[in-house]
Amino acid sequence: MRRISLFAAAAFAVFSLPALAAQKSLTIYTYESFTSEWGPGPKVKAAFEKSCDCTVNYVSLGDGVALLTRLKMEGAASKADIVLGIDNNLTEEAKATGLFVDHGIDTSAVKVPGGFEDPVFVPYDYGHFAVIINTNEVKNPPKSLHDLVDGDPAEKIVIEDPRTSTPGLGMLFWVKSVYGDKAPEAWAKLSKRILTVTPGWSEAYGLFTKGEAPMVLSYTTSPAYHMIAENVNRYQAVEFSEGHPIQIEVAGITKAAKDKELAQAFLKFMIGPDFQDIIPENNWMMPVAATSKPLNPVFDKLVHPAKTLTIPAAEAAAKRKAWVDEWLAAMSMK
Repeated sequence: MRRISLFAAAAFAVFSLPALAAQKSLTIYTYESFTSEWGPGPKVKAAFEKSCDCTVNYVSLGDGVALLTRLKMEGAASKADIVLGIDNNLTEEAKATGLFVDHGIDTSAVKVPGGFEDPVFVPYDYGHFAVIINTNEVKNPPKSLHDLVDGDPAEKIVIEDPRTSTPGLGMLFWVKSVYGDKAPEAWAKLSKRILTVTPGWSEAYGLFTKGEAPMVLSYTTSPAYHMIAENVNRYQAVEFSEGHPIQIEVAGITKAAKDKELAQAFLKFMIGPDFQDIIPENNWMMPVAATSKPLNPVFDKLVHPAKTLTIPAAEAAAKRKAWVDEWLAAMSMK
């Protein structure tokens, strides 16, 4: 019996090898907060693997800008099948690398403020950048970007670096869209209120919630987390009279993708209800397509900007380096 059992086990192992080897896999480059245990990544992985008979592998990086930087460094040799987490301010620069292919799927179900249609990138969520305050500490919150720039230097804010972070880049474009050629002067003045500049969103928001500063650059949707998950109301966004920049987060298929049909299937899944249901209370952003259930009523209490600010993607790509250099020069005067 022992010989037969060993033979059977060996035979099973031999004949199972091709099946195991043939199992499909998908490598997705994304940002750390997406793949964290409290982020949407684990639930997205489980839901898609049920439908695809495949394995989803994440490679986590600090933020959206870091994703594009990594892909540029790796070039055609990249292991990424999909890059998930760059945004509308980076799409033209990403396409210029020649490292992405057209997605070829119907995105007519996608709805975002101002619209978004692109042959290469598919949106999966959106949010407006905002200053989040601790209402227990900030008694006279800024009502505009001008108020923030001209306010009390003793009342600090934490922001993210535009060289490595999509929120940091969003703030860079926000200041530019409001101040234009006067942006360097605005940054020089605002620098006196900046406690620190972090590489990414997670570090900045962590400092804020630890009480290191009473304000942080984040999203209008960030308070929903505290109200729903923690039953805490003291962290709130403030609406600025000039309007708020929008971030539309997107994903795209790389030219190096091993199984483009599988990658395409993921993007289709991404704008379906199984994925979209996960976004609001895990990525704490707004869904871009229909969910299978209504959003928590807390989302109705959030700031919904009357004006959405955008910078054309081509202009963002063409001028990002010059504007970052301008920011660095202004910040060095701190």
